Amino acid sequence: MAPDPWLSQYDAACQLAQEVAERLQERSRHRRNGESSAKLNVIIRSSLQNLKEKIDQLKDSLLRAVSTHQITQLEGDRRQNLVDDLLTRQKQLQASYKNEGPEPDAVRSSLMAGGVKRGVSNPWLLEESEETRGLGFDDIRQQQRRIIEEQDAGLDALSSIISRQKQMGQEIGNELDEQNEIIDDLTNLVENTDGKLRTQTRHVKMVDKKSASCGMLVVIVLLLIAIAVVAVWPTK
Repeated sequence: MAPDPWLSQYDAACQLAQEVAERLQERSRHRRNGESSAKLNVIIRSSLQNLKEKIDQLKDSLLRAVSTHQITQLEGDRRQNLVDDLLTRQKQLQASYKNEGPEPDAVRSSLMAGGVKRGVSNPWLLEESEETRGLGFDDIRQQQRRIIEEQDAGLDALSSIISRQKQMGQEIGNELDEQNEIIDDLTNLVENTDGKLRTQTRHVKMVDKKSASCGMLVVIVLLLIAIAVVAVWPTK
């Protein structure tokens, strides 16, 4: 399995810090012996700048890994502690370079206090969480894989729930479409019925008017007949 790039960068930064501590110790010996340390100062200054850049890169990489969920929050916190510890050592080395901190020998002793643990050439792993204490890098990677697998299982379950909810939403949408079609059909039927009712109402009114006219005409005709009869009826 390929090594974790972040851990490889971290190991490289730790190795560089150890080299700076050794250079500082060498510079101290030169000063005690009255030898020139100008060349060592140039090397140390350049190495300290390189160490600072590596720490900044570790910070950026860690931030991206946590924000994109490439590692768990627990592992992110553990790595942040490692970076904070490395940054503290960098400041100690910087202070020692400027003769503002402990003597180089004291700095080197503090750097090497952790020694080589679990077969890993890393003098910085001084503090670990309870979850990873006593574990090597391979064990930690296996733990990370297990956590990631559990997260993937949770994501799969969540995806299944979302998929079912989406299907239910589609079915509800289809039902609403069918209901809207039925409402449209009823609306059209009501409109057609209303139109027919209006037409029939007009016909009835016309028939009423015609009936009223016919009735009046009959009355007039009867009156005329009565008058004619009276007119021609012989008087005594």
